[in-house]
Amino acid sequence: MKQRWLKHVLLLSVASLSLWGLEVSSPLVSQPQQSAQAQSTTRKAIKVNPSWLLQGDNAGLIMGIEKGFFASEGLDVTWERGFGSADTLAKVASGQFQFGFGDMYSMIEFNHKNPNDRLIAVAVPYNKAPFSIVTLRKSNIVSPKLLKGKKIGAPAGDAPRRLWRPFAASIGIPANSVEWLTMEPRLRETFLVKGDVDAISGFSTTIIPSLNKLGIPPKDLNVFYYTDHGLNLYGNAIIVKESFLRQNPQVVRGFLRAYIKGQQEMLKDPNTGLESVLKAGGALMDKEVEKFRLRLALQRLFLTPEVPKVGIGGVDLKRLELTIKDVAEDFGVPTPPVNQIFNGSFMPPISQRKLPSSLKPLI
Repeated sequence: MKQRWLKHVLLLSVASLSLWGLEVSSPLVSQPQQSAQAQSTTRKAIKVNPSWLLQGDNAGLIMGIEKGFFASEGLDVTWERGFGSADTLAKVASGQFQFGFGDMYSMIEFNHKNPNDRLIAVAVPYNKAPFSIVTLRKSNIVSPKLLKGKKIGAPAGDAPRRLWRPFAASIGIPANSVEWLTMEPRLRETFLVKGDVDAISGFSTTIIPSLNKLGIPPKDLNVFYYTDHGLNLYGNAIIVKESFLRQNPQVVRGFLRAYIKGQQEMLKDPNTGLESVLKAGGALMDKEVEKFRLRLALQRLFLTPEVPKVGIGGVDLKRLELTIKDVAEDFGVPTPPVNQIFNGSFMPPISQRKLPSSLKPLI
């Protein structure tokens, strides 16, 4: 009798708490399985900022969302387009986004200027930087040294522009020997075609497909990659705020697990990855442009000789240390230790970050 009375009181208590909107778990009542909609409300909302418009090379992120890898980690992941790496860094630091894809070398200067809002890279999926200076072949600027005295166009927050000083030092010309012209990102390639500038800076994965769409194929371009001229830089990293990392270590681990699974799925079949990103991006995306972009990313950024050694998202610490030193010196800031720029300990072990054994070609 006493046990039945106690059970009755507990059930009433649970019901009362539920009326007040409080979540409770009773040892006496089994919880019914939640609907998919209810389950989604219990996931942690995460906002991600790519450094630019959603593009073909973001297919790994989209596949992670589409295939439910993030949901399986208890994360409700959404994305919003970026406006350049500098903007992404600022928005992650402000808490507007929990994760961003951005340039960790620009982060060196950002952290120096904003010690109370420090950021850190937790994975580097882009093993090589797509940073480049591009000229028209007909301009006869056949070497980056010939940029001296020329006019270069780029948006204000463009990462290669911000890293011009170390690049200029590596090719042996004064950083102030060129004139920079600032324009809206959407006008950059048009300025080059019209002859308003002699060269433009940006990600090759953005510039080359855009110029191709304007009727200028790659064979009519000179592309000077920073990585081919003395700066062996890594590309975009997954960046978080240090305080967010301290407070949400399991969220970061889960996000990276899901992202890497999505990236592996994309590498396994980039054709499916391309379709996923086209679907997510909407009707304004051009399939041929995004295919061109993804192919460039696969060839130069994702499938490099180093990736099988360090795994997806990993780095060679010696290489990273040298590039941090080069960039910090040219920014005129103290060289930070590697562990203040990159922390790979939240990624899955390398055995779970390997390239797929079978890679379908992008057709």
